[in-house]
Amino acid sequence: MKAYLILEDGTVFEGESIGVEKEVISEIVFNTSMMGYLEVLTDPSYAGQAVTMTYPLIGNYGITPDMESRQSFVSGYIVRELSRTPSNFRCEGTIQDFLVKQGIPGIAGVDTRTLTQHLRDSGTMNGMITTTKYDDLSEILPKIKAYMVGDVVTETTCPEKYVLKGHGKKVALLDLGAKRHIAEDLNERGCNVTVYPAHTPASEILADNPDGIMLSNGPGDPKTNTDIIAEIKKLYDSDTPIFAICLGHQLMALATGADTYKLKYGHRGGNHPVKDLATGKVYISSQNHGYAVNPDTLDPAVAEEAFVNVNDGTNEGLKYKNKNIFTVQFHPEACPGPMDSNYLFDRFLSMMD
Repeated sequence: MKAYLILEDGTVFEGESIGVEKEVISEIVFNTSMMGYLEVLTDPSYAGQAVTMTYPLIGNYGITPDMESRQSFVSGYIVRELSRTPSNFRCEGTIQDFLVKQGIPGIAGVDTRTLTQHLRDSGTMNGMITTTKYDDLSEILPKIKAYMVGDVVTETTCPEKYVLKGHGKKVALLDLGAKRHIAEDLNERGCNVTVYPAHTPASEILADNPDGIMLSNGPGDPKTNTDIIAEIKKLYDSDTPIFAICLGHQLMALATGADTYKLKYGHRGGNHPVKDLATGKVYISSQNHGYAVNPDTLDPAVAEEAFVNVNDGTNEGLKYKNKNIFTVQFHPEACPGPMDSNYLFDRFLSMMD
């Protein structure tokens, strides 16, 4: 069955329908990872978005036991070529079966290189995946343009508190749409990790007397999370050691008076170089974000830049002054991606000591 991707500027891409037959409007983004498509599909940070994979062949090792969340939160999936005959000793099914099971519509056969170049030139935009051929776009383009991602943190966070038992430090992980490996990386280091829903009051977290607090990754515009930002300010004031990733990094910046802004087309993939300003070393990192902290809005008495993106100079991390707090924009748990920055979890453990 034919399917169409209609962008808000009227550009139309034609392909073949994959997944479920469903019309959906979402934000259209692209990911440059060459592997780890299942981790991409199950990263909650893609809630409200349809993901375009720039690598041309997707699904060649099928579905493996590597899900990063309880389900996939992506709105749609766009690929050049979908492998129908996966081969891997861990394979449990095909991408097509996964998309159907998760209720996700998609489109294959799209010239993803042209689509990616269009998004890089024009910026991230909304789009519709549909199996209906619209001869007149005048009625649907306003609907596509009006789409907003919404409160996706509430949609993706865990429904209730749970614990990964360990014999070491007590870590409170605020789940803003967390990837599974963040808690597991801490647990593998011996930490007793208690995972809290995103809207948990700071007083409840602090009452459990954690040795450290982790603020996770997550989806959407950070500025829409006003209630969570207010609670994070209370965590900041508590003097408990804090390590924040991605959305958590942005929310901590907002809680301490800095500002964020939307990037033209975001950073999504496993090949983004970041520079540690303290050592001058450059690490290749996994990233998935469409917003960034504006370093010009930082209060120099509160925080300073710790990492920058080598490609475009955007902020990739902050060190907070007179506090045991550091935050990064990239994903040190690296699922998928290189594990260059995995040492940051060990730095967090040292802070708790």
